Amino acid sequence: MACILLIDDDSLVRESLAMHLQDAGHEVEAAADGRAGVEAFRAGRFELVITDLFMPEVEGIETIRLLRQDDSQVPIIAITGGPSMPAGTSDRSTPDYLRMARALGATDIIQKPFSLSELLGLVETCLSGQAPSRGDVG
Repeated sequence: MACILLIDDDSLVRESLAMHLQDAGHEVEAAADGRAGVEAFRAGRFELVITDLFMPEVEGIETIRLLRQDDSQVPIIAITGGPSMPAGTSDRSTPDYLRMARALGATDIIQKPFSLSELLGLVETCLSGQAPSRGDVG
């Protein structure tokens, strides 16, 4: 299977996702924030990156930008538990962070909570080189 870099500041989410990805046959290296994730990426060889968007140190949007500078081809899945748009906003001028992540180079995007089967499906789609499966944020 694949070597996956998982970047998420929530230790419970990080450990749970890592366990499920390993159970699916993947090798997983985990990082607790974008800075550590970029350092791990630069030191390793990964076939896929899964990154949260809202983290300390280096946030996910900047992480995606830095990863794309280093490797334009590695698939990146952006995830977030926060709203894709900041709470209490409906103004079209307010940024939609998941779509922004897609525009900056994320291969696909998914909003928490998501099912394990949904995430594993995205992982397989990204690893197979197929077109992104979702354009809209659920």
